[in-house]
Amino acid sequence: MLKIAEVGNIIEFKDGLKGIVEKINENSVIVDLTYMENFRDYDLEEKTVVNHKNYKIIQDSVNV
Repeated sequence: MLKIAEVGNIIEFKDGLKGIVEKINENSVIVDLTYMENFRDYDLEEKTVVNHKNYKIIQDSVNV
């Protein structure tokens, strides 16, 4: 069974990118990437969508 992230969880995906889950959709989560200290080093949007199959939860909900 696939463990689905909750709002506030920190997830890791795609070669080490990390973010805070902001919204849960049926097949994906919306993630805030500005959580990463080195966010500015990447040419990324602040938010992205990640399919439930493509991330792992690395920390339970932080106080948001």
